[in-house]
Amino acid sequence: MPTLIEAPTLIRAEGNKPKTIEEYVGRVNTGHEHVSVARMVSPEGWMEPSQRPEFSEITVVLRGCLRVSHGGGVTPVRAGQAIVTEPGETVRYETPEQGGAEYVAICLPAFSPETVHRSS
Repeated sequence: MPTLIEAPTLIRAEGNKPKTIEEYVGRVNTGHEHVSVARMVSPEGWMEPSQRPEFSEITVVLRGCLRVSHGGGVTPVRAGQAIVTEPGETVRYETPEQGGAEYVAICLPAFSPETVHRSS
């Protein structure tokens, strides 16, 4: 039988400014360890530390621009686009443009503070 997820759980975000993370599916809201799905809303000028996660991350930008820094350079991801990062890649996310950004992140396996490996 399908399971209705009535509401997400708000998760504390890392970074230099407040950012909203609403986890719909994942370790916190549903106990799923194999996948997490979260909606993010980050303000203009938000950035987080670099990370080298043990999971794949698929990010779909709904509004604005998410800038992804990685070993090969910098990739701007705009509304209607997506980016996939693989386990072991060092990446850093930021929303430098006016209005910030809204996006959905899907992590395989599910996001975990223990497996994201953020730089200090």
